[in-house]
Amino acid sequence: MNAPLYNTQILRLAAEIPFHERLADPAGSVEKRSPVCGSRVTVDVDLDAEGRVGAVGMLVRACALGQASAALMGAHVVGRTPGEIAAARDELAAWLAGERSDPPAWPGLDILAPAIAHRGRHASIRLAFEAAAEAALQAHG
Repeated sequence: MNAPLYNTQILRLAAEIPFHERLADPAGSVEKRSPVCGSRVTVDVDLDAEGRVGAVGMLVRACALGQASAALMGAHVVGRTPGEIAAARDELAAWLAGERSDPPAWPGLDILAPAIAHRGRHASIRLAFEAAAEAALQAHG
């Protein structure tokens, strides 16, 4: 894997985080922090009548990889069930840990492949998915 860790696509994603404002009164809200690098992500979630994410808000204070991961999570989280988000979180963790060769089915995560060799970055990459999965479960009740 000779791809640069921070490429143009990752840097572009890091600057394009959707839902970058917190929700006023979310049904679920979780903050996750990486003790390795200090990255921090807060995800607020409201579910719709079918139990799918209907609204999301985020506060992201992370490295470019954590920001890129948060951007990808945010771009595709609306309409997902808590179970789907938890599955994406688990697939991402397994992929980063080398327990699976294929990237998660979540759109765009393959762009983070250069980070697999950099274990110190994994926690930051996982933060948004971990926070979203817990916030959605919390909102589900």
